Amino acid sequence: MVKSVTSLGRSGLHDWLWQRVSAVVIASYVLFMGGYFATHASVDFAAWQALFQNTAFKLFTLVFLVGLSAHAWIGLWTVATDYVKPVKIRFVLQSAVIIASVMYFLWGVQVIWSV
Repeated sequence: MVKSVTSLGRSGLHDWLWQRVSAVVIASYVLFMGGYFATHASVDFAAWQALFQNTAFKLFTLVFLVGLSAHAWIGLWTVATDYVKPVKIRFVLQSAVIIASVMYFLWGVQVIWSV
């Protein structure tokens, strides 16, 4: 059995499953936010702050960030392994994606829990 140490899951099946579950989480969050903006005529700072005061919404946003990070990593890892053949270039590209993803995730967590 061939294993890649750079994939998120233990196998292609796990990566596929992570990709699908994260897509459902992302879609749910986007639909919720779309509904929120559609039902609130004006969203000012007070409304935004009230939304984020709810711990359940903070957790939902945190799950969204985890899903978004996993989804992006798996998708970009797949594209890089399929189309970027030089190992050194692929390593640099994947490292940049990991660093950016971790930075955006941590920044998102800071924003969520500071509101």
